[in-house]
Amino acid sequence: MTTTEVSQGPVPGIPAEVAEAAPAVSAPSRPPALSPSRANDFMQCPLLFRFRTVDRLPEPPSAAAARGTLVHAVLERLYDAPLGERTLAAAHDLLPGEWDRLLEADDRYTSLFTDGVGPDGQDRDGWLAGAGSLLGTYFTLEDPNRLEPAERELLVESQLDGGPLLRGIVDRLDIAPTGDVRVVDYKTGKSPRPGYESSAVFQMRFYGLVLWRERGVLPKMLQLVYLGDGQVLRGEPTTEHLEHTEQKIRAIWSGIEEAARTGEWKPRRSKLCGWCAHQSLCPEFGGTPPEIPQGAVALRLGIAV
Repeated sequence: MTTTEVSQGPVPGIPAEVAEAAPAVSAPSRPPALSPSRANDFMQCPLLFRFRTVDRLPEPPSAAAARGTLVHAVLERLYDAPLGERTLAAAHDLLPGEWDRLLEADDRYTSLFTDGVGPDGQDRDGWLAGAGSLLGTYFTLEDPNRLEPAERELLVESQLDGGPLLRGIVDRLDIAPTGDVRVVDYKTGKSPRPGYESSAVFQMRFYGLVLWRERGVLPKMLQLVYLGDGQVLRGEPTTEHLEHTEQKIRAIWSGIEEAARTGEWKPRRSKLCGWCAHQSLCPEFGGTPPEIPQGAVALRLGIAV
């Protein structure tokens, strides 16, 4: 997301006096919104949500996340090719150029390679080959020459009445001649173990809710394509499913509002703490969170405190 300085103009939904009181905080170019990832952050650990959404603390790039971003970019670009030319070889050919494009867009990725050696001790070509393997798995699950997506990397938004603005990016939207809608999301990791699907299901129903509210059409299918192990998880949402998801989002948002107004962003210790980039600042590990930048809560959440 690009940002502009507060002094360059008002931000929709943010009082001018709040923006003027926080000249050091960059205002988002779009109104604050809740995404499924950030909602999951809050459910996992309110303090992690604060660090990522309010403080915007930098995190070192993850090799797995970088590979996932690269594979998503290639799959999006692959569908630019005409039917019959969407081959695995064509996808592999896209890898170097898409990687260069990502490096140009975010130079943090350059830190993944030191002296020509990248993640897992591989050089650039070896690391790209790992992404190529994930693409190979994709072609065992779907034939892109039999598909014509209606949308790719689709930005979806919906304002909940009395609640937050919801925002997300749908990897692919397929619309059948009958009008049936399928929401597709690519995952470059492995599918969750039985009993651990709740986060993934919530994300897809979040997208389904936004599309249903904005387009008036209940998606026929929500589909998760896991390239890490070649699994495809599908679900047919009902209106009850999506209404329950809306209730859950409202409950999450209520918790976020309470934390914002009280300043109590409580850490929640779990097995996931081992992957957190902010352990040194977490009270659970003897750290002290930094002071929240003045005006950051209002600017980045749209919540007056």
